[in-house]
Amino acid sequence: MKISVDQDRCCGAGTCVLLAPTVFDQREEDGIVLLLDQEPPADLHKIVREAATVCPAAAITLLP
Repeated sequence: MKISVDQDRCCGAGTCVLLAPTVFDQREEDGIVLLLDQEPPADLHKIVREAATVCPAAAITLLP
């Protein structure tokens, strides 16, 4: 799995960070998503998929 994030779409809700803090973080100044791990290990794939699904701005894209 490969992850990309669209910082321009991100609304700073932080749900992704709450679900997968080793994969996502937020900028201090505005809460916009930061991608910490573009290719997370298989044991995180399920939670990363959930983070992408619940993202209110649809800013997370998952690639096989």
